[in-house]
Amino acid sequence: MRRLALALAIVVALVPWPATAQDFPSRAITMIVPFPPGGGNDTMARIVASKLSAALGQQVVVDNRPGANGVIAMRTAARAAPDGTTIVFANTSSTTINIALNPNAGYDTRKDFAPVGIFASTGIGIIANPALPANNVAELIALAKREPGKLSIGTSPPGSGSHLSAELFKARTGIEVTYVPYKGAAALNNDLIGGHILAVFSVLPASLGAIRAGTLKVLAMTGTARIPLLPDVPTVAETIPGFEAVIRYGLLVPAGTPQPIIARLNKELQALAGSPEVRERIDNEAGSAMTSTPEEYAAEIAREDGLWGPLIRGLNIKVE
Repeated sequence: MRRLALALAIVVALVPWPATAQDFPSRAITMIVPFPPGGGNDTMARIVASKLSAALGQQVVVDNRPGANGVIAMRTAARAAPDGTTIVFANTSSTTINIALNPNAGYDTRKDFAPVGIFASTGIGIIANPALPANNVAELIALAKREPGKLSIGTSPPGSGSHLSAELFKARTGIEVTYVPYKGAAALNNDLIGGHILAVFSVLPASLGAIRAGTLKVLAMTGTARIPLLPDVPTVAETIPGFEAVIRYGLLVPAGTPQPIIARLNKELQALAGSPEVRERIDNEAGSAMTSTPEEYAAEIAREDGLWGPLIRGLNIKVE
């Protein structure tokens, strides 16, 4: 029995366990990204990974785990060892929307994860083909009200950030429109340029080339402030006070991760988001850099749950 106890003690002593910020990290870190390469979430994650690698002196390896709108990745991350060697670059869909959409999500963000901090946010654009006879939010609302149900609006799949932004817009304005769901932004963008659909709620990166060329127009953004990339484009809130529908990106770690490690990661994340170079890269992705404490990120997750949860339940939207 004594030999067994001694052997276990030796094993425990040999396992690297970075208990303080000074000891962390002692080996490479895996950053789980709940979406495939090439999308907005992945682009933001790779900005963070490359800069964190330099700041921490250890490689931060991006591990894309797409599937079920981020559910697969979040389940995997929730089961990871809480030692700082697994971090998650999440967004609003994976932190709050999935929980309301899917009663069998298999994870609870507020119980299974500890927030590190917010890194950036992106609004959703109301983007239109030039043939749409509306050039701003007020004109879009008037157009939809003249012929209820006739206007078709494209979005990403049901339950996505762009779909829910459109639903929130509909709820706040009282309009009736027909939603046309697309599997992704690329297909949606192609149909919009081709005139097969005249208006969409979508993230901007896939459409930026066409917007700059004048083959598409942006009526408004759903964030609370105008974005540096398109300073002349108003927010929806300038017409509908208090309107906000944004996707926030941030870092999470498995629950139980030591506080000194969370503090170190937060310190480095805030430094990255404050860097002029990083801010420019985020601006170029039609986003806005943000910083927060872990506590502020936790409060934001709770606030977003209070926004999207009732909307999803009220519309009875479910994704199994």
